[in-house]
Amino acid sequence: METDEARLKRLAMRSWRRGTKEMDIILGHFCDDRLAEMSKDDLDLYDALLAENDQDLYQWVTGQVAAPERFSPLIATIADHAAARDH
Repeated sequence: METDEARLKRLAMRSWRRGTKEMDIILGHFCDDRLAEMSKDDLDLYDALLAENDQDLYQWVTGQVAAPERFSPLIATIADHAAARDH
């Protein structure tokens, strides 16, 4: 069984090494700033989100395409976080 610490490290690695620089930056900073405070259920959802394609994730986060309903609240949180970092 994966420890909480190991899980956070794994999610951080997957957040920072996505395959596209844009998603590395967006998800990497989100991970660094927010993951430690997320609930187990929220971490489960984030883990599932990381399995999605980077091109889809980028379109969802930037609002070009609506995110699937299951991910909508999390995508909105990530998008707000990214926008706040830009200002």
